[in-house]
Amino acid sequence: MVKSTGIYQGDLNCQLTHEPSQQVIETDAPKDNHGRGLAFSPTDLTTASFASCLVTTMAIAARTKLGFDLPGLRWAVTKEMSTDLPRRIVRIATEVWLPITQDQDPSKILEQAALNCPVHHSLHPAIARPVTFHWAK
Repeated sequence: MVKSTGIYQGDLNCQLTHEPSQQVIETDAPKDNHGRGLAFSPTDLTTASFASCLVTTMAIAARTKLGFDLPGLRWAVTKEMSTDLPRRIVRIATEVWLPITQDQDPSKILEQAALNCPVHHSLHPAIARPVTFHWAK
């Protein structure tokens, strides 16, 4: 079990601390929801965590099942919010650029790992989560 703590600093800004490492990050309300947009919003962190989880799970599978690492793997994630109430994430579109060719993973172990990451399984099923994989040529 991992514990994190936080403190509301006012002006729609929070400071979060990851207890095991003592790493600190801040969140700020987005500009389209009464904030200044000076840091990740809580929903931005959700989508960034989703993409990071996809990639971390792929890297674990690459290491344990394929015998190599994936340095240089890149991703981009786009969050879409609802236009109706309650305000919520409705779509998380992720693109992943792999530094290897697709023939280095003929059984699609990496794609299967990505689509089975813990955050993917923790999100509400109503959230669309398309993932596009771009393989090196």
